[in-house]
Amino acid sequence: MKNIDNYDFRNKKVIVRVDFNVPLDAQFNVTDDTRIKATIPTIKKILQGGGSVILMSHLGRPKGGPEDKFSLRHVLGDLSKKLGMDVQFADDCIGESAHRMSAALQPGQVLLLENLRFYKEEEAGDVGFAKKLADLADVYMNDAFGTAHRAHASTAVIARFFPENKLFGYVMGGEVSSINKVLKEGHKPVTAILGGAKVSGKIEIINNLLDKVDNLVIGGGMMFTFIKAMGGKTGNSLVEDDLIETAKSAMGKAKKLGVHFYIPTDAVIADQFDNEANFKTCEAGVIPDGWMGLDIGPKSVAAIKEIILSSSTLLWNGPMGVFEMDHFAEGTIAIAKAIAEATQKGAFSLVGGGDSVAAVNKYHLSDQISHVSTGGGAMLEFIEGKELPGVAAIEA
Repeated sequence: MKNIDNYDFRNKKVIVRVDFNVPLDAQFNVTDDTRIKATIPTIKKILQGGGSVILMSHLGRPKGGPEDKFSLRHVLGDLSKKLGMDVQFADDCIGESAHRMSAALQPGQVLLLENLRFYKEEEAGDVGFAKKLADLADVYMNDAFGTAHRAHASTAVIARFFPENKLFGYVMGGEVSSINKVLKEGHKPVTAILGGAKVSGKIEIINNLLDKVDNLVIGGGMMFTFIKAMGGKTGNSLVEDDLIETAKSAMGKAKKLGVHFYIPTDAVIADQFDNEANFKTCEAGVIPDGWMGLDIGPKSVAAIKEIILSSSTLLWNGPMGVFEMDHFAEGTIAIAKAIAEATQKGAFSLVGGGDSVAAVNKYHLSDQISHVSTGGGAMLEFIEGKELPGVAAIEA
């Protein structure tokens, strides 16, 4: 398969699907540039190879056509600064201005198209719309892992117009190979740490991981459904009663497969969902009525840290507690630091999902993790074993 490192970009116009769906403040300044920063090596590789770049993305959720607050021109300054050059901007993604500016683009130049989602045809996966985008370029590249699980015009349909000239950018390639390193090529012991609020959002992941990991660690609000399934008392903690049988079944499957299924043994509990609430530590299965578990306790932190430090491959998705509140952030901080420490000692680590990524960024640990995923939903669907349309379209 052609890839970004062996492709000849000389005099080629490359249309690249990027993920510039970044947060903006009230003055339309970019407040988190992670996704923009991630695409710079891909853009530079094409330019250094003698090609020109046409960038397309969505931003936000515009309802009925163009809205200024969702215009991609708001990211133009940040992008130009990072590339060290003036990026051109077309006030439409198809139509006269996009065609004129694309046609005039010279090798070494970059053009950013206006928000794809100003057209409802983008999310509908409209073939005619995809063809209009395809007509702007010679080569199609997908570098937007965050939207790879959507069969949109720019993420999947457009690829059919480039049967011989379609490839992944570095972001996309890095994401796919990092997930495969965990799921298919992971050096043992392989450990997955899953947190977050609800079992319902993670049950398919748990079931798909059980025959691929040696250790599965459960934390966050979802641990209380498992604790109740084991007969524990959970007080006012978050429990999904309709998933208790599902939790029992997952633990049974783990036992059969010889997977070490770790449920925290102690918790930091509070008398209300508030950083200023009264809080204390207790055994995880004897939480009094009127109290709720909001973090894992110190004994659990020590046990999970030991599992992490004895692992060769690590996957982390979801915080261990309500880490946005300082009194209930200790578990998440400790796990993030342990994963960073294991990585420095030679383990491969993959962190994904909005809250886990926010945690490693908040504690300035992202450069100590092997791979921090830019695509929360896409990564989760990949780990669930689902085919991602954006990946399949390039590999077809």
